[in-house]
Amino acid sequence: MRAINIITLILLIIGGINWGLMGLAQFDLVATLFGGPDSALSRIVYILVGLSALWQLIPLFQDLSGGDTRLDRY
Repeated sequence: MRAINIITLILLIIGGINWGLMGLAQFDLVATLFGGPDSALSRIVYILVGLSALWQLIPLFQDLSGGDTRLDRY
């Protein structure tokens, strides 16, 4: 479970950097690296980032429901 949490966190960081670049410079790093926004590889990365966000809701709600606001399970 820890490995999945670390992988999904890394994917969310990549997604966050990509969105930051999109907002600041209108530059899509994922699309540039993987052949355009409509390429299969880019779409896979976008899907994995979205699924990672959903997965990270699990530890967030587990920590919040336990009264522990420190998200230090990594």
